[in-house]
Amino acid sequence: MLSVIIPSYKDPLLQKTINSVLQNFEGDFEIIAVLDGYWPTLQLEDHPRLRILHLGKNQGMRAAINAGVAVSKGEYIMRTDEHCVFAKGFDSAMLETLEDDWIMTAKRFFLDVEKWEVMNIPPIEYEKLVIDEKYPKFTGHSWKSRNKSRKDKMIDETMAMQGSCWIMKRLWWDKVIGELQSEGYGILYQDSTEMIFKTWKAGGKLMLNKNTWFAHKHRQFNRTHNYSGDLSRSSWEYALKTWRDYYENVIRPKWEI
Repeated sequence: MLSVIIPSYKDPLLQKTINSVLQNFEGDFEIIAVLDGYWPTLQLEDHPRLRILHLGKNQGMRAAINAGVAVSKGEYIMRTDEHCVFAKGFDSAMLETLEDDWIMTAKRFFLDVEKWEVMNIPPIEYEKLVIDEKYPKFTGHSWKSRNKSRKDKMIDETMAMQGSCWIMKRLWWDKVIGELQSEGYGILYQDSTEMIFKTWKAGGKLMLNKNTWFAHKHRQFNRTHNYSGDLSRSSWEYALKTWRDYYENVIRPKWEI
């Protein structure tokens, strides 16, 4: 079974995201909507596959994901943001190739949340993990040269992901990830960075599945959180302090960047 965990904080699009999962997934799955210290204005629709986990107070995205994983029943776990849509058979396409030591993401399109349709913008496929010295922070950049040189490889290793949608085996989470750490990282950012580095150090891979896709809310639409400024910078600084040496001495040479 696949456990689909959706951490949510005051996002009016949660029900639409749940509906997209229900309409497009094909296998055995459960949805765990983690309400991070709030109740939706409109009550979520009852469904036998939907479980609602309410956190008594706002604890942040990382804690919400941890809480969802803790109560999940599936052999596989998936995280998605609360403002996404999915291709038909998304779960089947992802699970049929997933290996024990992989985190897997998919092609990412952009979602117009007002029209609730995929925008006519090329998707994000490969991403290169770089240090953006302007802020500074770890970030993923669209990797157009790899898109071109490896266009025929439908399941392939990549270097970064947004973090808005991924799947892994529950055993890999338990063995390697453990939980997302809020101390140092803060409650929101750099979760994908933490998981990717932990996975690399344990001998695993971050994989891209181009046989399927999801679409995530385009950045032109408003966020539902106000986590920025000093809190963001503190998270970025902690991630760099924790992983920069490993990135520069091990990861960059491996990827020849």
